Amino acid sequence: MRTLPVRLRPQQDLRGTLQSVLAEHQAGAGFVLQGIGSLSKARVRFAGISEPTELHGDLEILTLAGSLSPDGVHLHISVSDAEGRVLGGHVAPGCIVRTTAEILVALLPDHAFSCAPDPASGWDELVIRDIPSPSGS
Repeated sequence: MRTLPVRLRPQQDLRGTLQSVLAEHQAGAGFVLQGIGSLSKARVRFAGISEPTELHGDLEILTLAGSLSPDGVHLHISVSDAEGRVLGGHVAPGCIVRTTAEILVALLPDHAFSCAPDPASGWDELVIRDIPSPSGS
């Protein structure tokens, strides 16, 4: 595992930027271990609902975690608003950084992630493959 600290700047798209991390580092698998920061807009899909809810204002990222694959990202987030209310769910495209986002990514060189339909869940789910090391061990 190789850890990679990432800092996002104002106006960057949280999900889109994290999606590009794998390509930039020529990695086939990664995890967001944790993230903090702030958003001006959050698009969060709540459990059991197909469309994301859009939140606006000064939002603090309390937690951020998930998997990164070349096929896409699967991220969960919890955010609080200016009154301390907390909401969380799946990160949808369009979460915009307000001041900063500080994220710790783990790149997994011995694995390759992809997403494929899972008949049990009805969703595209993570598929994990081991990559043999060059030395064969």
